[in-house]
Amino acid sequence: MTDWPSALTVPQADAGRRNMLLLIQLRWIAVGGQLVTIAGADRLLGIRLPLIPLLVVPALLAVINLVSVPYLQRRPRVTDLEVTAALLVDVAALAWQLNHSGGLSNPFASLFLLQVVIGAMLLEPRSSWGVAIAAFLALGTLTLNPEPLALPGRWAAQPLRLYLLGSLVCFFLIAVLLVAFVTRITRNLRESDAALAAIRQRAAEEDHIVRMGLLASGAAHELGTPMSSIAVILGDLARNPAIRGNAELTADVEEMQAELQRCKLIVGAILMSAGEVRGENPAVTTVRTFVADVAADWRGRTSAPISLQDDFGEDVTIVSDPALRQVIGNIIDNALDASPGGVTLHAAREQGSLVLDVLDDGPGFSEEMLETFGRPYASTKGRSGGGLGLFLVVNILRKLGGRVDVTNRAEGGAQVRMTVPLSSLAYKHGETA
Repeated sequence: MTDWPSALTVPQADAGRRNMLLLIQLRWIAVGGQLVTIAGADRLLGIRLPLIPLLVVPALLAVINLVSVPYLQRRPRVTDLEVTAALLVDVAALAWQLNHSGGLSNPFASLFLLQVVIGAMLLEPRSSWGVAIAAFLALGTLTLNPEPLALPGRWAAQPLRLYLLGSLVCFFLIAVLLVAFVTRITRNLRESDAALAAIRQRAAEEDHIVRMGLLASGAAHELGTPMSSIAVILGDLARNPAIRGNAELTADVEEMQAELQRCKLIVGAILMSAGEVRGENPAVTTVRTFVADVAADWRGRTSAPISLQDDFGEDVTIVSDPALRQVIGNIIDNALDASPGGVTLHAAREQGSLVLDVLDDGPGFSEEMLETFGRPYASTKGRSGGGLGLFLVVNILRKLGGRVDVTNRAEGGAQVRMTVPLSSLAYKHGETA
């Protein structure tokens, strides 16, 4: 069984990584904005700036970004502490630049609010308060001994106008960055919620399988004694001279024995589908032989034509068992219900996987069925408790690393595609037939 508590941490870890990458992207924007602002103030406005202290910050942030990307690729997850550290670096970098460009008189001091908002959105409450306090302390240090700006004559006479112009530019930057940031964070949250919903759905399905397995196990124990008794009685009847002398009665007994054996196989397949995929009696065969045997088996069960199109190519030795055969049989059985005129089984190989298509000429799937295919009790037959066969098909193939895709054919009818990695079926030395 999957360790669901551990699995539930995957979306959070993935969200942390994506948020850190988003911070790196915003930092690149900040580096570009700082260089443009420094160049504009120095060249266009004629404000003499201490270029060396100011240019050290974008250079340092660029180095941090370049180092962070390969570091994140080696990290299994990104913690809240690491995101907090990244934001604190940005707060310190902003404080350094403001300290060398006028302190609180610099209108770009409002950019601290951007760091506080980002921290409140990304971090845990304790960490977000830490970033807010760090921003407040940084503002406090700007009142101590900041390096004043050396304004040229035209701006020295009207410093308020320059401050208002800088405030307008700062507001524009904050608005653009917040919109871009909030939009990306919202998308990350939606993706995380979708991943969590998928994990919860799979957990519910696995729990359903466990309960079905327990029910099937109990039923198997309860049915074991009467089925064994029936098997003994049928064996005695088959050896009875009176029965053996009557061809019609002999045929009936043989048919009952065959049906009893089928009941045993069905119970065993349910047990295997609720537990391990490979059963107790795996058979070493090849892909093409296995598919041909499945088609031949169903030709013997129904009068409807079962066509086989074999485009698999070079054969591969595999290990199969009744559970895998039952998976394909469930799909064929459902297809025959919708298409009494017959079905087509098509085998092909795609990128190291066995691809089996079951094609029918029936009415196809409804839109609702296409959306709920493989969920328990989702059935087109309208029977109470229906849909469990397809539910088991989806989950058995999932355990094999495969998947099931359903669609309606353009020419009419339905197509059910089963994709199974050949590596999960590969014969390993030591396995017995």
